[in-house]
Amino acid sequence: MTNDAHPVKSNGQPDYERRDIGIAGVLYFMAGLVVAAIVIHFVIAGLYRYLESHSEAQQKAVSPLVTNPVRDTRTLPPQFKTDSEGTDYEKYLQKNFPTPQLEVDERTQLNKVRLHEENTLSTYDYVDKDAGTVRIPIDRAMDLLVQRGLPTRTSSEASAAGSPAATKEAK
Repeated sequence: MTNDAHPVKSNGQPDYERRDIGIAGVLYFMAGLVVAAIVIHFVIAGLYRYLESHSEAQQKAVSPLVTNPVRDTRTLPPQFKTDSEGTDYEKYLQKNFPTPQLEVDERTQLNKVRLHEENTLSTYDYVDKDAGTVRIPIDRAMDLLVQRGLPTRTSSEASAAGSPAATKEAK
């Protein structure tokens, strides 16, 4: 640190010290950072390439039960390029991956489940055709319940079946 007084401008205000740092030092430092970043990028890319090839060499053999082992699952083969509905992608997953599989499109799958449930709850269908058991919509079932009422026991049946005194007398 110097004991020199800061030069004063002609208007009486102090000026900044001009010999602290030069612009050349800043530019050299920034150029060094760029070169170091490029070198580090190539070193890390080479390291990852080496680790990936080493990992592939150490992989165990695929199970003989797998019919068509896929080398790289990160990209789709050309025959399975996704169409507008995504059905080719779903076919690729079903053919090449065991179950259970991850969800591909959660919203669409949830909408399909809700639509199926809504369809089940609001339509007529056979549950067991041979036994004559049918499924009716909930609204119709509630209407029938209001018309017919809930099944109830008579007072003699309720006392005989549920009272502790009746069970003691039966013993």
